[in-house]
Amino acid sequence: MNVRRLILVLGLAGFIVMADNWVVSPLLPSMAHAFSIDPARAGVLIAAYMLPFGLFQLLYGPLADRFGKLRVVTISLALFTVATGLCATAVGLGDLTAYRALTGIFAAATMPVSLALIGDLVPMQDRQKAIASFMGIAFLGQATSMTIGGTIAAISSWRGVFIAYAAVSAVIVVVLHFSTRDIRGKLHGDPHSEFLRPYGRLLGHGPSLRTYLVVFAEGLLILGSFSYAGAYAAKALGLQTFGIGLLMAVFGVGVIAASRLSGRLAQRLGRPRLVALGLAAAAAADLLLAVTGTHLAGFALAVLLLGLGFMFAHSSLLTTATQFAERARGAAMSLVAFAFMVGGSAGTMLAGRVILGTSYRDLYFAFGIALVALSATALVALPAQSALTEKRPLPLHSPQPDEA
Repeated sequence: MNVRRLILVLGLAGFIVMADNWVVSPLLPSMAHAFSIDPARAGVLIAAYMLPFGLFQLLYGPLADRFGKLRVVTISLALFTVATGLCATAVGLGDLTAYRALTGIFAAATMPVSLALIGDLVPMQDRQKAIASFMGIAFLGQATSMTIGGTIAAISSWRGVFIAYAAVSAVIVVVLHFSTRDIRGKLHGDPHSEFLRPYGRLLGHGPSLRTYLVVFAEGLLILGSFSYAGAYAAKALGLQTFGIGLLMAVFGVGVIAASRLSGRLAQRLGRPRLVALGLAAAAAADLLLAVTGTHLAGFALAVLLLGLGFMFAHSSLLTTATQFAERARGAAMSLVAFAFMVGGSAGTMLAGRVILGTSYRDLYFAFGIALVALSATALVALPAQSALTEKRPLPLHSPQPDEA
């Protein structure tokens, strides 16, 4: 099995999951109209997805360590496909809310378990490049979701969006299943792995705890910033949904560009410095939005910098986390995803309050200053070498560099 090909397929799985994660927001008005309810009531659909998506991150890591990462990610993606298809059949807000909750439960496995699997298969010297490639493909789904979903909805309806996403996901499941037949038997889990104790050890380990706190703050500030960029563009630039989607796709351009560069930069600068550089770029993006957000060119440059900064920082943090616990790598990566999602949820709520209390400009100025402080903190808080000591060796041999 070519590991690069596996990373591509896992990246496509991440793409559809991240696209599904963000697609409901622009569909809310048409969903509310279909069910004859106020759009504010339809907002429960977002919470119904995000809550289980965040909480179940913590379950899938130990499950993957025990039963096998490839098995867990394949089964969960298949169930995600079914749940996404069910969303298209909803006849009211109640059953659609239940289907979105199921989708969030099964979507939660893809990102952390895929990252843990990459950590198992790719040697350390190549790991950041592999993780950045995976994240670049996955977060392109987030950046382009509003454009893709809005276009499909305009051609058909909001139901057509879920049908299309389910169909794409089904193809990815089939490709993942058949392209990994030659290695599936080699990727066994550990039936003696623990469920809760790895989390206690990880949080009791100073370097890993500091990393998770930086990830939480990164999610709070960067996701909090990105969540309202579309609304800010609508107000400041007068853009409609399709135009907003195109502008937000510039974030994906930054993500892809950074994914190509981050491996080499991490080797040259070291991961703590690259995290600091990424957070500084995100800070520059927020401050640029505060100063020139009413100009399209300045706004686009800021979104590009936000994508670059996010990928530089997040791919470095993820690569660092793969070192924490080889025998419980699934749990280690689930804790990263949980910290990031909880931070992002908190940042979105906090940013909303700031906007209501002051303005978009004040939000981006405040978050920009906070990101400058976080960048400086990351330089001294993050470890260069941070692996926990394991009592038993990892039961899976990583390939040699030429195998990857």
